[in-house]
Formats: sequence, C-alpha cells, structure tokens
Amino acid sequence: MIPKSLRQSPRFWIGCFILWFIVLNLLSHGDKFHPPGTFVFDIPHFDKVVHFGYFFGGGGLLSASLFFSKQPSWRSLILTVTVSLSVVGIWDEFHQSFFENRTGNDPGDWLADTLGAFCGATVFLRLHKLLL
Repeated sequence: MIPKSLRQSPRFWIGCFILWFIVLNLLSHGDKFHPPGTFVFDIPHFDKVVHFGYFFGGGGLLSASLFFSKQPSWRSLILTVTVSLSVVGIWDEFHQSFFENRTGNDPGDWLADTLGAFCGATVFLRLHKLLL
C-alpha cells in the first residue's frame, strides 16, 4: 500500500504520468515484441481498445496530479486532462508515422485516445476518495 503522504502528493502522480508518457514513446517506436501479423488477438480494430485503455490510465494519472495540486473545479480538471491527452494522442500518431511497421496519423486511434482520456478523468472523479 502506498503511504498516505505519497498518495496525496501531486509530484508522485505527475512522476507516474511522466513514466506513462515515456512508455508511450517507447511503444510508439514499433512493435518489437509482436512482429506484423503475429499479434496475439486477431480482432478487427482491437488496437482502438488498446489506445482507449492506455489513455484511460494516463487520464487517471494526470487527473490525480491535478486534483492534489488543487485544480479549481471538476469541469476544469476533466477539460484540462481531455485536451492535454488529446494533444498527446495527436503527437503520438504523428510520431508513429516515422517508424517502420507502424501506421500513424489514424483518426480512429486519436479518437480512442481522446475518449480514453475523458473516461479516465471522469472515472477518477468517482474514485478519488480512495486516495484520501
């Protein structure tokens, strides 16, 4: 269990978010673990689920950081997280376009990123009491 003083530190949560961002960049460089055509799930558009889930987590981390740094209102927090991570999603799609075996600039992936961020921030709104 994370000590209460660390759990309520905006620095801890922004550090987790920075780690999330670093991992995102590493993942964007290509799929070294599953070469093309060998992905475990051969489900159409499964990558959208993965994008949504990853940005859902990022939305929760950034929400926690903003919440503990006394973001003025929930509406402002959700808007800030959604817009910030939507921009990160656009950048990630652009970034992917420079690497072999990656397809970047996919509007569906960007939409999944944005919705994941929005949902992550909204769910955090309901679960923030667990950190107090």
